[in-house]
Amino acid sequence: MLIVGQVFDLHQQVDGMQEQNRGKNLIGTTKKGIGPAYSSKATRNGLRIADLLGNYSNFSEQFRKLVDFYVRQFPELESVVNVEEELERYKVLREEVRPMVRDTIPYLHKAITDCKTILIEGAQSNVLDIDFGLYPYVTSSNCSVGGICTGLGIPPHVLGDVFGVVKAYLTRVGSGGFPTELTDEKGQILVDRGHEYGVTTGRRRRVGWLDMVMLRYSNMINGFTAVAITKLDILDCFKELKIGVKYILDGQELDSFPALDEDLKRIEVVYETLPGWEEETSAARKFSELPQNAQNYIRRVEKLMEVPVKWIGVGQSRDSIIEVSSC
Repeated sequence: MLIVGQVFDLHQQVDGMQEQNRGKNLIGTTKKGIGPAYSSKATRNGLRIADLLGNYSNFSEQFRKLVDFYVRQFPELESVVNVEEELERYKVLREEVRPMVRDTIPYLHKAITDCKTILIEGAQSNVLDIDFGLYPYVTSSNCSVGGICTGLGIPPHVLGDVFGVVKAYLTRVGSGGFPTELTDEKGQILVDRGHEYGVTTGRRRRVGWLDMVMLRYSNMINGFTAVAITKLDILDCFKELKIGVKYILDGQELDSFPALDEDLKRIEVVYETLPGWEEETSAARKFSELPQNAQNYIRRVEKLMEVPVKWIGVGQSRDSIIEVSSC
């Protein structure tokens, strides 16, 4: 079972055309067809794995209707998409994927009733969530913990620990407001030291100081048991560090992350400044081995977020993880 539906080459082509038509108001899509595929789901003309593996005549008819739907919007697609060639390709592919497909609902239900441990990894950021993120500069899916229930069909009452993952500084790819963004030399240092380029697109990521208003907002939605802070070592060279702790808009402090991008772009950030450590942290394997100012930085994040930090990343290797005991 595939809840979203299949992402066809057609969806990728449409994704690029839609982004091109936005002019100056680019969303920053990866152009991998995810948005149009979710649109097909909502429009109810999408095709699922069940359709591909079922009656192929029915699948073919529905695929032709899907192509026609998009050709009416983008006539140039007619010369790009060869429907019959596509259908022949999918006819071969469906036999290749058939052994790898099963109905995940009873599969996961059995695992749960057998008391097996299920580790679920989400993608993207809460601020990119289609419902709770900085709309329209969001992805097309639920990146919050709620996506476990809606995407996998797992009942809420069986959920256990929820761990958030955040870098020691902030990054973003794409458009939209970014109150703590650094566009100066410090920002470039973060990009260079952190190799901050999009994996899919290769685009330079936007970078900034850690934003506690954003993190607290994420915690309101997800209810973190604890968080993991990655890439602490990237901050090793800074004499001082800043953490955004409050948003001021039109002279008033906001109690949460704003819903409108135009508001986010007008935010005045109140910062706390902490001393850096200017020491190498990549060799540390215990919290006590970190420089004192690095320890202070982590403990301050814990206090501001009101969520314990359980893991700290200080490098790229698997053993570059420090497990933190509670205070």
